[in-house]
Amino acid sequence: MKNIAIFGSTGSIGKNTLSVARKLSNRFKVVGLSTNSDIKTLSTQIREFRPLFVCVRDKEAALKLKRALSSRVKIFAGEEGLVELAEEKRISQFVFAISGSAALEPLLSAIKSNKDIALANKEALVMAGPLIMRMAAKARVRIIPVDSEQSAIWQCLEGQEKQKLRTIYLTASGGPLLNKSKTALRRISISSVLKHPRWKMGKKITVDSATLMNKGLEFIEAMFLFNVGWDKIKILVHPEALIHSMVEFVDGVVLAQLSATDMRIPIQYALSYPERLNSSLSRLDFYRLKSLNFRRPDTLKFPCLGLAYQAAKELGTLPAVMNAANEIAVEEFLKERLSFIMIPEVVARVMRKHRNISSPGLNDIREADSWARREAHRFIN
Repeated sequence: MKNIAIFGSTGSIGKNTLSVARKLSNRFKVVGLSTNSDIKTLSTQIREFRPLFVCVRDKEAALKLKRALSSRVKIFAGEEGLVELAEEKRISQFVFAISGSAALEPLLSAIKSNKDIALANKEALVMAGPLIMRMAAKARVRIIPVDSEQSAIWQCLEGQEKQKLRTIYLTASGGPLLNKSKTALRRISISSVLKHPRWKMGKKITVDSATLMNKGLEFIEAMFLFNVGWDKIKILVHPEALIHSMVEFVDGVVLAQLSATDMRIPIQYALSYPERLNSSLSRLDFYRLKSLNFRRPDTLKFPCLGLAYQAAKELGTLPAVMNAANEIAVEEFLKERLSFIMIPEVVARVMRKHRNISSPGLNDIREADSWARREAHRFIN
């Protein structure tokens, strides 16, 4: 029996993780849950899974939950509460399903606690990838990717000689606006942006998928996860989203990982690794597949991807700045204070103004993140 804690249990990845834990209750016990502010969903999860610990990032919502709960669950609150939850000794593995930069501090604490991490958050690695991977190696902590693309690469590389790797093909569905014209993007509605053709995800990641920033973040994340340079990764638009990524070796052999479009598949493997467990989840029927299509991403129509390439080449504090500016721009877009096509403009302006620090420490990264948020707000206002 493995004791797991899910950071971001009320979001899409968190709910899918609980679905896996529900089906495999003889293998996994949920002892920790966290949410930003959705205490209604969290209360339902507490009643079903009876965790030992929960954390609510919003302190007012945490107080409401304390008053409403009659169970003996220990409640943490705020940013510091996430860090405290990450330090709990009775947890065997952490699942990081928190969206955005909020995952950085608890992730660092989880690594220090010497527990394996199933990682579905990409922003923390984008911000501080070299630092996180060094810490994990020193603590002998396994960071197991949960995102379907990173899980696919990880599975294809397992048991292979890394020095024989030639190219990583990071696949992208293309998002909900793949076939829209550049002109149409000027008047695109929020509802259209949030209609992803393949995956059901949270609002922020769905907007990032529409701008292709999500794939840019994954590009940088893959560099750190697999210790490769930017020139060894190529993004391939694959609308069917059945090949989750591929790797090519020096002899021309390409290994691909295929499965149904269901996040519970990589989540289950991240929890059970190195064992593969039986599953009743959907399977591919190759006799019904009509075609698999691939194309180059259009960085002129989706300039966020080009900005991510720039950040990947320069590194330093620039990826953290790009990520922070993007988080603010997406937030303002969802509040209808910014048009869709202005998202990359906000990010580009903040990146141009930033003085990059090539070998940053943690405080440099924190300061760059805060500065970029202020600059993005200033430009938008």
